[in-house]
Amino acid sequence: MENILVEMMSNFIDLTEDEKQGILDAFPIRTYKKGTDLLKEGQIAKDAFLVIKGCARKYSIENGEEKSTEFYTEFQSAVNFDSMSNSSPSKYYFTCTEDSTIAIINSEKENALYKKFPRFGEICRVEMEKMLGASQEKLSTFINSTPKERYLNLLKDRPDLINRVPQHQLASYLGIKPETLSRIRRRISLKE
Repeated sequence: MENILVEMMSNFIDLTEDEKQGILDAFPIRTYKKGTDLLKEGQIAKDAFLVIKGCARKYSIENGEEKSTEFYTEFQSAVNFDSMSNSSPSKYYFTCTEDSTIAIINSEKENALYKKFPRFGEICRVEMEKMLGASQEKLSTFINSTPKERYLNLLKDRPDLINRVPQHQLASYLGIKPETLSRIRRRISLKE
């Protein structure tokens, strides 16, 4: 089977054998056990991660309580842009919540790949703009939604998370307490 990253890039452009090998050399794919930290609070991010299989969670610890801010599942990129671009300590943990297969995207190797194959940079820039736009829309929707609406949006947009993520982590992600999430779920199920 061909490398999944090579397959993904092949969806955008026809790749030469040199380009395929460049991708293989620059972005190794590794497997991690559930509970493995990809990045810890206080570390400076040197790598970004593309989840190929599994799930990773981004969270912080505030007053001893975990606050989930994102879940990354198949073919989603997990990146701490602030830490990586500013060489500042991460305020977040990125942890595998399932056994996961992940491509490691090291910024130095990525930049070297773009120098060698400039057209990759343009493709990644366009995809990054799409990712940023989606993230901004998601934040706006979240801010302007009630807890019930947030849960309904989660059911519509990310139903896979319901059975993959513990309820207390889902509640944190929705900005509510686990008891509130239980009440919302109960009310919704009673209406159905």
